[in-house]
Amino acid sequence: MTNFLIKLFIKDKDNVQDREVREKYGMLSSITGIIVNILLSVFKLIIGVLAGSMSIISDALNNISDAGSSIVTLLGFKMSQKKVDSDHPWGHGRMEYISAFIVDILIILVGFELLQSSVDKIMNPELPNINNVTIILLVVAILVKLWLFVFYKKIAKTISSAAIKGNAYDSISDSISTSAVLASALVAKFMEVSIDGYVSLLVSVFILITGFKALKEIIDILLGMRPDPEFVSEIEKFAVKYETIEGIHDIMVHDYGPGRKIVSFHAEVPADSDICKAHDIIDQMEQDIFEKFGCITTIHMDPIVVDDEEINSMRKETEDIVKSINEKFSIHDFRMTDGGERINLIFDLVIPTDEKVNVEETVIKIQSEIHNRNKKYYAVIKAEHSYV
Repeated sequence: MTNFLIKLFIKDKDNVQDREVREKYGMLSSITGIIVNILLSVFKLIIGVLAGSMSIISDALNNISDAGSSIVTLLGFKMSQKKVDSDHPWGHGRMEYISAFIVDILIILVGFELLQSSVDKIMNPELPNINNVTIILLVVAILVKLWLFVFYKKIAKTISSAAIKGNAYDSISDSISTSAVLASALVAKFMEVSIDGYVSLLVSVFILITGFKALKEIIDILLGMRPDPEFVSEIEKFAVKYETIEGIHDIMVHDYGPGRKIVSFHAEVPADSDICKAHDIIDQMEQDIFEKFGCITTIHMDPIVVDDEEINSMRKETEDIVKSINEKFSIHDFRMTDGGERINLIFDLVIPTDEKVNVEETVIKIQSEIHNRNKKYYAVIKAEHSYV
């Protein structure tokens, strides 16, 4: 069914880098979600009111909020596709993240409202009137929500959408909560025991957990979280395939919305290479990265000495010293300046952001280790954190 809908409504479905195609995916997911959730909420409200079941009514209200979430996602998609303007040179892609943020807030508000209603139902319990039609409709609702989860998940993965991914999480949580409502209905029908309020309470707690989890994820994106390690690895492997490129470092990735990544890094080239040729290669690399990964890239060229035996030997020894202090440390931009009586070893020390170390003490320790090996050597170290 999912593939059929995609094929029916999205003609150029594989060209996901195209913004119009991406918008069509977003429209399809949102409109489908609106229709499905409105139908589910209407049916659940009717059977919930007729049965006098707070848990079914709570589940229906949850579906109404899902329909509202799909509307917000739809608006977010439309606004995120706006072209660049003088005030927003990187476009409006983050509107999709903002819409996801609003969706998560709505989910949390619904959860709190249901929590309050559930407590009232626990304090004043009533046995709901459950029949076979009620049970059948709840089973159908669970199956529909499971399909909607698969539908959302496929589209979210296809176009890398945080907003639609959030809707997928919400759908699977709805399936679980409706299953709990079904269990409550079965207990009421066959055992004549009312656990309606408790199940409604469980549903509300589940909604809140899902909402807060999704909210945290989208806040992380808005704050500027660490880029996908797989994406960084692909950039690294792609870059070193080019002639004269010895390695890259200082990678930074800025996310201005899906399909709007800005990447920068330093590319190491031999110091004795033809600077014009190296510049042309780097220009070509920037264009190729845009075509392959869909991101704008700025590359800084770092000349390094690669054919000097003494420098290579000292670079290796310095790396060994740094690794002996902490295996997670690394160095780059290694240079040597010979002043006769004093030889400076100049390099950048990269400390992972999650390493809780005293940077000043660490630098002094590395400097001492290097100087103790040979009194002529003095380390000039610039300590920095990695952004990936």
